[in-house]
Amino acid sequence: MLHPRIVSVFLILILGAFIFAGVQQAQRPSSPAPPNQEQEPVKVFTEEVRLPVVALDQYGHYDPALEIDDILVLEDGVPQQIRSVRHIPANVLLVLDTGGELSGLGGLSKRTGLTRDVAIEFLHHVKDGTSISVMQFSNTVELLQPWTSDRRATFTILKTKLSSGKRARFSDAVAAAAQQLKDRPEGSRHVVFITDGVDTAVGKTNRAEAIKRLIAARASVHIISYTEFVRQKKVNRPSSISAGQRQTASDPITATDPTLPAGTTRNPSFGVGIRFDPAMRRQRKAYEAEVKRSQQVLTNMAEETGGRIFLPESSDQMISQARDAAREIGAEYVITYRPKRPLASSKPGEYRRVEVAARRVGLSLRSRRGYVVPSQRED
Repeated sequence: MLHPRIVSVFLILILGAFIFAGVQQAQRPSSPAPPNQEQEPVKVFTEEVRLPVVALDQYGHYDPALEIDDILVLEDGVPQQIRSVRHIPANVLLVLDTGGELSGLGGLSKRTGLTRDVAIEFLHHVKDGTSISVMQFSNTVELLQPWTSDRRATFTILKTKLSSGKRARFSDAVAAAAQQLKDRPEGSRHVVFITDGVDTAVGKTNRAEAIKRLIAARASVHIISYTEFVRQKKVNRPSSISAGQRQTASDPITATDPTLPAGTTRNPSFGVGIRFDPAMRRQRKAYEAEVKRSQQVLTNMAEETGGRIFLPESSDQMISQARDAAREIGAEYVITYRPKRPLASSKPGEYRRVEVAARRVGLSLRSRRGYVVPSQRED
């Protein structure tokens, strides 16, 4: 039998060996992850709100020197602390209406060729670094150009890929625009419609639901509208009423008189002719009524999102107002603030009313009327 002192020494040696092994294991570096194994990105829900703002001076020019102290932001009536005011590169989705080319009572109609010219003029005047995507809608909604800052490639798409259709699915295009914009940085999302806003075919989404989705996407909506253009009278349009001397061949007496030269008559007769197509007139009148309702919907959509609606009455005005739309987007500021009432405490789909006012004399500010609180699953 071993002596107790020897047993104690033996146990101490075993315990020391275990402690030494544990220290060595702790100091050993962990093996790195395999190089081809990518970590899943972590999405962080931010409490930051970004609002696009247009600033105009007392002369109606874009103000180039907007500062934090010039702005008052109220969210649901509560003043907010602004953190920054800056310009950031814009993301612009062009949505082009190339379907259902109906004409109004004056004879003018939207045209794919004119829509193309307006879009090209807009593209000529956007700022360098702007990301552009192009979508057209007629019988279907089609994405022609994914997001790119390559302006030359976008020009090529506009010149070669637009095609006309018999129908116009405006509501489906609005819903598709909301989906296309959702992954772009908040505060820089813009959509420019060139359209009359009329649905001439039943789509997958009703208009109210589609507009609700676009507003929830927190994009500024700008519209170059056909709604006034198609109500103008077409220049040099032939009249539907004709009056004058009747042709000799239509007079049964002189037409059979062999003593008279061809095309003449002793007793000329006169008449009035009317070209009248009741069905076509009803169709054009119904289209004008739909256009009038559409203009109010488009106006509300632009004003709600802090954008602008343009109502040209001629093709020349449409071209010039495309330049105005590009300048407006390029001049926008983005103001950033952290809401005093946390976004994480909001109910799903909660709408918060926003008011933006100027603190400086002569300054005028325009922004969206509010925003839908994003889900925590969104970027």
